[in-house]
Amino acid sequence: MAINAQAVLPAANRVRALILASHPVPSVAVTALSTLLAAEAAPHGIGPVLTAPAMLAGQLSVGWSNDAIDAARDAAVGRTDKPAATGAISVRGLWIAAVVAAVAALVMALAIGPVTLLVLAVATGAGWAYNAGLKGTAASGLMYMIGVGLVPAYAASTLPGHPAPSWPVTVAAALLGLGAHFANVLPDLAADEATGVRGLPQLVAARWGAATVRVLALIPLLAASVLLVVAARPDRRWAAIAGLAVAVVLAAFGARGSGKVPFLAAIGIAAIDVVLLAVGVEALT
Repeated sequence: MAINAQAVLPAANRVRALILASHPVPSVAVTALSTLLAAEAAPHGIGPVLTAPAMLAGQLSVGWSNDAIDAARDAAVGRTDKPAATGAISVRGLWIAAVVAAVAALVMALAIGPVTLLVLAVATGAGWAYNAGLKGTAASGLMYMIGVGLVPAYAASTLPGHPAPSWPVTVAAALLGLGAHFANVLPDLAADEATGVRGLPQLVAARWGAATVRVLALIPLLAASVLLVVAARPDRRWAAIAGLAVAVVLAAFGARGSGKVPFLAAIGIAAIDVVLLAVGVEALT
């Protein structure tokens, strides 16, 4: 049977646009973190099988709804990296994908258990609430703290009895989310000012300057690194200490640097925290 190349190409372009609009890097990072935590905590049963696809579907729904809501704003500032802003995919198509992904996430979470469903619904709901309007308020940072801070609870919900995760792990995850929020907006502060976005980092920048935003992107991430040393397994504490040392060096470069240096330093510290959180903690609960 002959393949219609003209039909295949637009379909491939739509798939590529969907991937780009899903915010693939944070979506995969959060999914990988929750999967590693769950697999280490409860290596058997249905939890590890559905943990990754359920979280990934939830993250994809957040990413697609974000680009659907922001399409007009992104087009106004000429964001060529946003498929909906360039017309590579329709806003309607993004909304359909976001809703389907959200429903799929909740169904898979329910298959794991009602506690997992509740935790994932709150975490995903925080992302949708951020997209729907809280990104333009001082509560924007809280949504990040809830979304990422619940990752350990999501993983722990796959354990028998659904124990709560330990406080150092939970607080470290929440601080990681807050630091990631401040780091994420660093490249977009000018565009956000032009389009009237007034989230927590933008409010800080308006009052105390962009340099303060850079510092506040680094402090929560460093604090998370310290907590992960506290929560580290005895046989891996050396790795946590080494990670903290590297994080301190990156923070020094980020605080003194300019251009993309603070953003890259913050991303580097966040990556260290993610690795330590996933493989270095002594116990999730």
